[in-house]
Amino acid sequence: MTIFTDFVLHKNVLDAIHDMGFEEPSPIQEACIPKILEGGDLIGQAQTGTGKTAAFGIPLVEKLTPANRVQAIVLTPTRELAIQVAGELLRISKYKKIRTLPIYGGQSIGHQIRALRQGVQVVIGTPGRMLDHLRRKTLRLENVNMLVLDEADEMLDMGFIEDIETIISHMQEERQTLLFSATMPPEIKRLAHRYMKSPQTIAVSREEVTAPLIEQVYYKVFDRNKLESLCRILDSQDVELGIIFCRTKRGVDELSEALQARGYLADGLHGDLSQAQRDKVMKAFREGSIEFLIATDVAARGIDVGNVSHVINYDIPQDPESYVHRIGRTGRAGRKGIAMTLVTPREMRQLMVIQKQTKAVMDSRNVPTLEEIAERKRTQMREQLIALLESDSAHEMYHQIVEELSHEYEPNKIAAAALHLAFHSESGNAEDEEVYNFGETGAAKGMVRFFLNVGRNVNMKPQDLVREISETVGIPGKAVGRIDIFENFTFVEVPEDVAPFVYEALRQTRINGKRINLEPAKPRTRRT
Repeated sequence: MTIFTDFVLHKNVLDAIHDMGFEEPSPIQEACIPKILEGGDLIGQAQTGTGKTAAFGIPLVEKLTPANRVQAIVLTPTRELAIQVAGELLRISKYKKIRTLPIYGGQSIGHQIRALRQGVQVVIGTPGRMLDHLRRKTLRLENVNMLVLDEADEMLDMGFIEDIETIISHMQEERQTLLFSATMPPEIKRLAHRYMKSPQTIAVSREEVTAPLIEQVYYKVFDRNKLESLCRILDSQDVELGIIFCRTKRGVDELSEALQARGYLADGLHGDLSQAQRDKVMKAFREGSIEFLIATDVAARGIDVGNVSHVINYDIPQDPESYVHRIGRTGRAGRKGIAMTLVTPREMRQLMVIQKQTKAVMDSRNVPTLEEIAERKRTQMREQLIALLESDSAHEMYHQIVEELSHEYEPNKIAAAALHLAFHSESGNAEDEEVYNFGETGAAKGMVRFFLNVGRNVNMKPQDLVREISETVGIPGKAVGRIDIFENFTFVEVPEDVAPFVYEALRQTRINGKRINLEPAKPRTRRT
């Protein structure tokens, strides 16, 4: 087992690492730190949450001197990541006389200029604001001997490649260049080839990326019940802080309004917000005055809040990389975290692709019932009551009400009525659960029998139908019951508990190129 004292690091850097609570390096740190200390160029392929900031931050701080000039530049795609990296470098350099400065849009440039004039050794910033300072000649890069491009693929996606090249043109060629990226698209490879000298590549495998402390689960939901399902899931969890991901800015706004209307402490974050609004939302989230941050993938870039306990994919990610980025927001610094994904019938295939490519082990869970939620709330209320009774902190006003009512009603009835009032006002008006009732379909006990409008006429074999149901719905093939295939139609039996999902999913698909029409079977059509 490697420990930090195995690296060639000064005592003041090791002391700072100890104060940060780091005990042993993560895989990316173990691989990168010695290579960077040797002085060569390096490409690190690693996702958010793998410890890559310290992987370049520790050797960077080790190499800095107190000389009053900018010696290192770190480029990041977002202001949030710039702030996060600056904070990490500040902690690592705790016992060295090193000054770090994050620069980004939305902050007073006058403040940044004054700080630069006073002298800093490391500048961390977004490409746009970095260019602004270069044009004003308030930032000089001729003494920079280390350049770090952090989350290079994100900067590519945000259109910063030309800005990065302009910034690099202000630096001396004799420098150490470090590039970190979750993915390696061709444009990033070209950038590396053009500006790096024989870089070594360090890649963290996906098994190491998906942290073992992150529990991953998914819930099968229907589009029309999605909001209600989310609320039940949230009510069943002990959430410290949660990030809920939506696919679009409009989805963020609609879900924020819906959750706020139901009494949840939630707010949204997306690209249309002003910097002041964004800062306000993030401040409230970090301080815990809102429990749920609802965001798009783009808006969440660079966000690093250490005590996020839950990541919820309200909309399924578009690709496996996005999934890994999202779930990396929880389970930080040795904490446990849980990643939850809501999946509609038409999204099951995408979930299976994500599972296969990330090698993620996702458990399937049922959305909690109204009865389960009510029981949980009763338990919570009982615990709160006991705490109040034992602390004797009930307000005098309530004592007076009980005293007045006790002349006409029994104390236990007063208490029950008060609990009813509190419980139902808190619970609100939950939507009635929509359930399918397929009626009698002539199936075996515990099963539902469906009619399909295709059969041997599309060369369909039993194994084709089993595979389609299994892959589309995410159930074992052996769970599918009796199959009767005729020339132009088919009957198939599936378990009652997944029948609604099969019904929703197969109406959206094709078998051997033929669109499926699927309906509950009638008992009289059953063969004996």
